[in-house]
Amino acid sequence: MADRRIHEDLVLNGPDADPSSWSATTVAAAREQSRRLALSHRENFSVLTRLVPADVRDDFAAVYAFCRTADDLSDEMGDPRRSLELLDWWKSEVDAAWNGNPRHWVFRALQPTIERFDLEQGPFLDLISAFEQDQTVTRYETWDQLIDYCRRSADPVGRLVLKLLDEPGSPAQLERSDAICTALQLTNHWQDLRRDLLDRDRIYIPREMIEIDHFETRFRTTATQGWASDATFLEESRGLVRACVDRTWPLYSFGSELPGLLGPRAAPVIEVLGGGGASLLRRIEDWDYETTVNRPTIGPIGKLIILAKAWLTTRGSRQTAPPQREPSC
Repeated sequence: MADRRIHEDLVLNGPDADPSSWSATTVAAAREQSRRLALSHRENFSVLTRLVPADVRDDFAAVYAFCRTADDLSDEMGDPRRSLELLDWWKSEVDAAWNGNPRHWVFRALQPTIERFDLEQGPFLDLISAFEQDQTVTRYETWDQLIDYCRRSADPVGRLVLKLLDEPGSPAQLERSDAICTALQLTNHWQDLRRDLLDRDRIYIPREMIEIDHFETRFRTTATQGWASDATFLEESRGLVRACVDRTWPLYSFGSELPGLLGPRAAPVIEVLGGGGASLLRRIEDWDYETTVNRPTIGPIGKLIILAKAWLTTRGSRQTAPPQREPSC
C-alpha cells in the first residue's frame, strides 16, 4: 500500500503546491517535523538510538528525512514516470538548498546541517541517482552492476554519518564504511526478495548467479501463493539465496574493522549499523534462506542485545588501526 504521508506532503509541499506554504515553515518547525518522521517509521533499527550523540540527533533526523522522502518518491508513486518527474524536482530542491534558498521543509531542516558540517551535494545526488535507476532497471545482469547500484544507493549514507560524527573520512575509514553500507543494502535485498518482486517487480539477484530453470516464473508463483511452486523450487532457491548471503559476509567482515578506526562518539553508532545488519543476515540463515516465501526480521529483544553489545564493545576511544586487508566481494 502506498505511503499516505508522502502523498499528503506532495499536496502541501510538492512542485504544484502554493509556494507561500513553503515560506511559512520555519527551520525549527522543519527540524521538529524531521524528528517526528525519523521516529515514526518502522525500520530494522531506529535512526535515533541513544548511541547517537545528543548534539547531532537533529542532524541525523534531517538527513534521514531527505533519504526517506526521496525513497518514497521512488517507491510510493505507483508510476515510474511520475517518480522520475518527482525525483527530477527533488534534484532541483537540492540545488536550491545549496544556493542558500531552501524551499521544501526537508531542506529547511537540512540547512543548519549543511552549514555546520559543510556538506557537499554529491552524496545526496548519488542517492537520487540510485532511486532514478530503480525506475528503469528492475533486473541486474552481473554482481558488479548490483555493487555499482549499492555504491550510490547505500554508501553515501555511511559517508554522511561519518561526517556528522566529526570523523575525518580517511581512505581506510571510507573503504570500510562503504563495505558496511553495501552489505546492509545487499542484506535488505535478500530479506525483501518476495516483497520486491510482488510490490515493485524488482529482482536484485544478478542473472549471472541464477542457474534455476524458469526461475522468474516459478519465483512469482511461489511469492504470490506463499508456498513453493513445485517440488524442487524451494530447495533450489535456498541454494541461490545462500550463495548471495555467502558473497555478502566478506563485506561485513571487512567493515567490522571500522569501529576500531573511530573515536568514542562514532564507534558505537557504526557498531550498531554493522552489527545489526550482520544479525539480520544470520537471521536469514536461521530461516534456512527461505526469503522467496518469508521475510525474516529481528525482534525488539534482538535489537536491545545489539545496542548493548555496541555500547559495551566500544566504550572507549578505539583509534588503533587493525591490520590492513582488502575486501573480498
